[in-house]
Amino acid sequence: MLEGFYRRHVGAVTRFVARRVDDPHTVADLVAEVFLAVLDSGHTYRARLGSETAWLYGIARNVVSSEYRRVAREAERVRRVSGRRLLDADDIARLEDQLDAERPGRRALEVLAGLPEGERAVMELVAVDQLSVGEAAAALGIRQVTARVRLHRARKTLRGDDIVVEQAEVRTVGGGA
Repeated sequence: MLEGFYRRHVGAVTRFVARRVDDPHTVADLVAEVFLAVLDSGHTYRARLGSETAWLYGIARNVVSSEYRRVAREAERVRRVSGRRLLDADDIARLEDQLDAERPGRRALEVLAGLPEGERAVMELVAVDQLSVGEAAAALGIRQVTARVRLHRARKTLRGDDIVVEQAEVRTVGGGA
């Protein structure tokens, strides 16, 4: 059962993390952490609150945020590398391909960086990660109406950056949110 769940979602989680992290070793580590967190918190999933993907993106978001905080506190990068399982050349090549494929997503995240946290979080999940507004709300643990207001404010702020706004409009209009 867990293997099937993992196989269904590992690609989406890897893409989510690769849009936020540019080191293939860190991507591999964080994806593994997400699925370890799933093992610990699987009992908290409620289908009525959102899709498995939205729930996983909420976990992945927390894992990535935790990594950002850890790196910010850590003064010596050598310690971070020690003890890490080395990836073989094929693993690195595959993750580098994934990183290249997610470059436009990282560009969109850079554009969104200037937004207030709540608006940025909703816009990221809708425009970059292609969740519906309802799924984004579930991933963030907020009401759908709150997510819609934040998305509207973010769009209003970003009117000059058409690519991000267009992606968000396509997802909310065409995505059935």
